[in-house]
Amino acid sequence: MTETDGAEGLRELKKRRMKTHISDVATGLFLEHGFAPVTVARIAEVAEVSVNTVYNYFPTKEDLFFDREDEIVDRLARIVREREVGESATVAILGSLRRDIEARSAHVGLVEGYGRFMDVMHSSPALMARLWRMQQRGADALAATLAEEAGADPNDPVPELIAGQLAGIQQAVFRAIGRGIVAGHTVEDAARRALRQLDAIEPLLSQAVLEYAIRPQI
Repeated sequence: MTETDGAEGLRELKKRRMKTHISDVATGLFLEHGFAPVTVARIAEVAEVSVNTVYNYFPTKEDLFFDREDEIVDRLARIVREREVGESATVAILGSLRRDIEARSAHVGLVEGYGRFMDVMHSSPALMARLWRMQQRGADALAATLAEEAGADPNDPVPELIAGQLAGIQQAVFRAIGRGIVAGHTVEDAARRALRQLDAIEPLLSQAVLEYAIRPQI
């Protein structure tokens, strides 16, 4: 590694740390005060950076709330890309969702304090609109991945239809968990309810959906 490479690596590390710091400060303020009352200027003040620095890392205030948007949008598509040989896209997604619930993962909101996060999001039309766009982007990314993995014809409607079903299942489970946490259910109770929901989902899916895009032996 050259000296230039080392300097570049250090700069990137500092940028990641700064971005995380600003995001953590913003999240704390949002959870304490709500989304609308917290200004970017206030976030910059508490983070001890300039307003321009905040905007350099996060072009909009919504970006500060959904600071892992790209990861969230790509999650279902990534699960499909990384599925095991002999495993279908649907089985991979349902299996991953079940493991996240069993592990009480933050990916599905099974953490203490998630209810406050949901309250803040639901109280903001801007955040709810952003969430809807994220969900659409995620479904579109999944549809594109399904089409590629299945070798589907560009005019084949099936990948988009299956993507809509799988994204809808994920959203239904997320909504149920969120409602439960907001209603005061414990994480354990919300997890048990979500697992029962998954148990009810699979029998409702056709074999064509369950067996779509099985990964072949190379």
